[in-house]
Amino acid sequence: MLKDKIQKLANAYHQDTIGIRRHLHQNPELSYEEVETGKYISEKLREYGIPHQHGVADNGVVGLIQGHNPEKRVVALRADIDALPIEEANQVPYKSVKPGIMHACGHDVHTSSLLGAARILNELKRDFEGTIKLIFQPAEERLPGGASIMIKEGVLENPRPATILGQHVHPPLEVGKVGMRAGNYMASADELYMTVKGKGGHGALPHDCIDPILITAHILTALQQVISRNADPALPSVLTFGYIASTGGATNIIPNEVKLKGTFRTMDERWRFEAHQRMKRMAEGMAESMGGSCELDILVGYPVLFNNEELTAKAFHYAEEYLGKENVVELPIRMTAEDFAYYSQEMP
Repeated sequence: MLKDKIQKLANAYHQDTIGIRRHLHQNPELSYEEVETGKYISEKLREYGIPHQHGVADNGVVGLIQGHNPEKRVVALRADIDALPIEEANQVPYKSVKPGIMHACGHDVHTSSLLGAARILNELKRDFEGTIKLIFQPAEERLPGGASIMIKEGVLENPRPATILGQHVHPPLEVGKVGMRAGNYMASADELYMTVKGKGGHGALPHDCIDPILITAHILTALQQVISRNADPALPSVLTFGYIASTGGATNIIPNEVKLKGTFRTMDERWRFEAHQRMKRMAEGMAESMGGSCELDILVGYPVLFNNEELTAKAFHYAEEYLGKENVVELPIRMTAEDFAYYSQEMP
């Protein structure tokens, strides 16, 4: 049986795949800088005898595995390859050797898993019909996102897949289990950059000033009303500001301006853009009413990630067949974001 062949090869290559993961973990590279990572992936595919193209979207790699009757269907498998600007605190032999850079989001696991799957599929290509397209994608962690760049460069053409599959590590799941969700799964994610301007001066003379810190406090409170009073309560939305800073302020000095950075996430594309306009009107109007001004720039990020219901049902079925029903679970929605959403806008 094909299942037995897959399991036998998976067992045989298990330690090699772990070694690949640890090499990648030890040598992380940031988004748009994955030069050595791309070379390493290319070397592995060459070692496995898999034809591929290196340099797609700069550091991406695309491979093809053709079974018999390769034109019958094309399925794409995608893994992201970039790391994050985070200092690793783990004390393990394969700890990151690059200060301030770490595979903290599991892309080392995604990449090594796809390389392991590619190795197995290439050895079993006489056992299936169609073509497998391997997509090793750079720059998932930073806008505009490597997925959109690869799509513009034609990664979904020649040949065009009928469907595309991706995976992501999920630490809350027990080892040996996989999770899936049909329909909307991950949120859209937009970046907010706000500047509140007033008139600085001495803290003992607030009547001679226009306090941008006080204006900011009112704006932050008011913006949460967009979520609690304008959004459908059944529609997940979240607004978070994680950065606030002023220039020139002190214990007794009111600054001229305050800068903020935040994120807005939701599960509905129509409401997403309506909320943008509401937030701008709210922030600008509040600042003006208090004698100051506000500039709110919204950088549109990744869209809502939608998983095709029919394809997810098939994946559920096959996962249960291979792993056992007790090891396949339905996941709740997540307000994190993934640029895999761009692929799912193109095909199931």
